Amino acid sequence: MTDVQGVAKGCLEPRCEEATIEGPYRGHYRETYVLTLPQGPMRCKVREPRSELFQFDRRCFLSEDQLLLDLRGRVSRIPEIVELDEHVLLQGFIEGRTLGRRSAGALSARHAFQLAGLFGELVALEVASIAARRSCDGTDPHHPADGDSAAFLDGLITFTEQHVYQRHSDRFGSLLRELGVRGGALGAMRRRARLLTERPFSLLHGDLHRMNLVVDQADDLWVIDWELAVIGDPLYDLATHLHLMRYSRLEADRIARLWASAVQGMRPECAKAWREDLGTLLAFKRVQSVYTDVIRGAIGLEQPGPVPVPARMALTAHRVREALYQAREPLGLGSLPSLREVMRAYDRWLGRFTASAP
Repeated sequence: MTDVQGVAKGCLEPRCEEATIEGPYRGHYRETYVLTLPQGPMRCKVREPRSELFQFDRRCFLSEDQLLLDLRGRVSRIPEIVELDEHVLLQGFIEGRTLGRRSAGALSARHAFQLAGLFGELVALEVASIAARRSCDGTDPHHPADGDSAAFLDGLITFTEQHVYQRHSDRFGSLLRELGVRGGALGAMRRRARLLTERPFSLLHGDLHRMNLVVDQADDLWVIDWELAVIGDPLYDLATHLHLMRYSRLEADRIARLWASAVQGMRPECAKAWREDLGTLLAFKRVQSVYTDVIRGAIGLEQPGPVPVPARMALTAHRVREALYQAREPLGLGSLPSLREVMRAYDRWLGRFTASAP
């Protein structure tokens, strides 16, 4: 824990000096602490980067809180921002249960309708009207021009290639190769990206999975954790959501059609050729997941934990083999390693890592 106590007690005395703190609650990228302020009914949260942070996704906005403040009144059911002073912003804590605690099945009609409404609101926003500072703008030579969906996906592929694979190839390259993922595995994906249709860019949430969707006591769906929000091809938000939610084929088709209806109703050009291009974006998400799951699995196994390594290795092997299976076509995998072969690959990698550690 860094200076979360200081944030709570030093923000605007005496309002915060008696604040109580819950947490940390760990996510992939941050630890979250929930503050109960003595004056006022709202609970707030402070988020701190985890020390072992490993970046798997490009970042765009410099401050999630500033983005949420900018979206106030324009996007429904997102966390409120408490402005303690001009330098201190706290996010309101949404009271409810995440969809991650429910079954992995279909969304209710109410929640599917509200999710579609979110997609519609996002494409309706003019990108130029979003004042929150970001790195993915005209000052970034690598950011594509508005509507260049092919260049947008190519940039995501390049990030995975350079910042996930190449930057850490000394540590994880041998493990990926043993699992069948070669250095040039992203080449075929890059060729597919060139065929994408142009669509006007919009704000994307970028991480719409079950743990980021909260249902409150009124049965309304709220969307939290906007730290991976980007400006880009609106169809990519749908692809990310479908990939992360692991819907059945029937449910995925229902959600995709709701997305198309909502987007076409607000800004028809943002849904252009969506049926033709959705498969390409889903293929990239599956390929990206291979790198993410393999590396996260390795990091998890090398760290101590209450569960013995063999049990954790079995769970990791199941997850990684499923990721390889889902990405077998875009990665051009001729055959898949068995669960036992995946476990042996991790066992050998752990042995080499332990032997080389100081």
